[in-house]
Amino acid sequence: MKISIVIPCYNEEQSIPNLKKELLPVVKELKKKYGIELVFVDDGSKDKTAKLLKKEFGRIKDFKLIVHEKNQNLGGAMRTGFKAATGDLVAAFDCDCTFSPRLMFDFLDEMDKDTDIVIASPYHPRGRLENVPFYRWFLSKGISTLYSLASGARLYSFTSLARLYRKDVVKKVKFESNGFIAVSEILLYALLKGYKAKEVPAILKTRKYGSSKMNTIDEIFNHGFFLIRVLLLRLQSL
Repeated sequence: MKISIVIPCYNEEQSIPNLKKELLPVVKELKKKYGIELVFVDDGSKDKTAKLLKKEFGRIKDFKLIVHEKNQNLGGAMRTGFKAATGDLVAAFDCDCTFSPRLMFDFLDEMDKDTDIVIASPYHPRGRLENVPFYRWFLSKGISTLYSLASGARLYSFTSLARLYRKDVVKKVKFESNGFIAVSEILLYALLKGYKAKEVPAILKTRKYGSSKMNTIDEIFNHGFFLIRVLLLRLQSL
């Protein structure tokens, strides 16, 4: 079985040494049982992100680096990475390692024949946050709770990028947003199409290197509009 690991990057030159430290041991261990493809998307970075990705990961077999000439935001980078992925399973992780790449092993343990998506869940009863600002916790937790109510899905987390998908999900489920809300969009559209998801408890850590690229105010409005759309779609399906 082949696994593609998709990692969007935007102005992440400060994060790449730590990404190498955390990701390469995981890749080495996974290669004992799986074919591994690394798909990096440099989303129009203005720094040395692309150069450092080539330097640190370029010698790995099945390394792919796609460079956007202009920044397309997280949703655009996700679409590019998913399109390029050729694995039977497709994982997504943040470049800043706020979720550990070692979650791959938990993802694989939970990916059974009745599961299409496995989600890293810091809001799971056995998950936790480390040094994450209160306002970020409040917003993300609140949004996830509203999505659970609107969709009827008994999940704790809807906003974490770190997930493992079956290939069928990333190839067939279309999502429109270019923003960070794309992470919630693909999950909810997949659930509404009948795909099944599980969660694994996870630790969400605060970013140690670089800075967040998310515009919090914009994302609050985006989630609000999308919540209404989810409610309408669910009512249509009843």
